[in-house]
Amino acid sequence: MHVLVLGGTTEARRLAGALSIADGSTADGPRVTSSLAGRVAHPKLPPGEVRVGGFGGADGMAEWIRAHRVSAVIDATHPFARTISFHAASAARATHVPLLALRRPGWVPVAGDRWHPADSLEEAARLLPGLGRRVFLTTGRMGLAAFAGLDALWFLARSVDAPEPPLPAHTEVLLDRGPFSLEGERALIHRHRVDVLVTKDSGGEATAPKLTAAREAGIPVVVVRRPPVPDGVPVAATPEEAVAWLRTLEG
Repeated sequence: MHVLVLGGTTEARRLAGALSIADGSTADGPRVTSSLAGRVAHPKLPPGEVRVGGFGGADGMAEWIRAHRVSAVIDATHPFARTISFHAASAARATHVPLLALRRPGWVPVAGDRWHPADSLEEAARLLPGLGRRVFLTTGRMGLAAFAGLDALWFLARSVDAPEPPLPAHTEVLLDRGPFSLEGERALIHRHRVDVLVTKDSGGEATAPKLTAAREAGIPVVVVRRPPVPDGVPVAATPEEAVAWLRTLEG
């Protein structure tokens, strides 16, 4: 069995680690190839075989699947990587290869949270003027153009790599990679006098402390909802569930 893991997430690395050894194969397990989009300058590499870069759309991915005799595809990309997920669904249909989406559970508000849901970055930008003036923006380096017209607001934009322009007129960029501690998030909000947080519902523990810090500070949080998984694609919540799914195919 040859498993293609569309990766770049913590869950994808954990899955590759569970399935692979350093040379990309195991005596009694599948061959695993992890594919990374190449958008991060210095990504954390998973064990096993790794390819970097796009496929050239759904047709290109289908060609790669056929050429490399892929037996199953696991889409373990970021919950907001909508385009690659739909390309994977199309390629899987075209090649008749089983596809699974590995998605960490989303965050759930608790007592004391002041969450304001949004369906897009553009909607999040429209909500901001009524919620605060000093914004902690944690939506990643892409898509900041949605906030570029908010000249009356100040932004602290945190991302792994430098964000792509255009940026809001008053922006301080903070380059950092999670996991983040609760103490660090508390200090960041206090030091920059943040009065509203913007985040995507990425889920997971690595970046969740900002939500606790915002709740403690009593500040509102604009939460951008996830795009849906393509219709008909089964979903696993953990790498362990993904491994169990692969075993059903082997049987």
